[in-house]
Amino acid sequence: MTLIALLATAGLFGGMIFFSFGFAPVLFAQLPPDRVRPILRGTFPFYYLAVIALAGLAALAALPVSPPAAALLAGIAASTLYARQDLMGRINAATDRGDRRAFGLLHGLSVVIQLVQIGFAGWAVALLA
Repeated sequence: MTLIALLATAGLFGGMIFFSFGFAPVLFAQLPPDRVRPILRGTFPFYYLAVIALAGLAALAALPVSPPAAALLAGIAASTLYARQDLMGRINAATDRGDRRAFGLLHGLSVVIQLVQIGFAGWAVALLA
C-alpha cells in the first residue's frame, strides 16, 4: 500500500506542477490570449476531475501508512471539488460579464488554493517517502 500511496501522490504532485508551471504558461507564450482562454476553460473541468480522483485514491492508499498524509490528500480532493463545482463557475461568469474586479479576486483565490494544494501534495510525498 505504501508504494501505491507514494506513486499516486508523486503523480498528483508532478501533474499539478506541470499543469500550473508548464502547460498553462506555455499556452500563453505560444498563442494569443483570445485563443488560450477557451482552451484553458475547456481543460480545467478535466484537470479538476483528475486531481479529485488521484488525490482521493492517494488519500485512501495513504490512510493505513500515514494518516497525516491522507488528511493532506483528502484536503486537496475536497478543495478541488469546491474549485470545480463552485469557484470555476463564478470565475467563468465574471469573465463572461466582463467583471475584471470579480475575476481578479476569484482567480486570485483559485491560484492561492492551487499553490497551497501543491505544497500539501509535496508535504504528503515527504511524509510517505
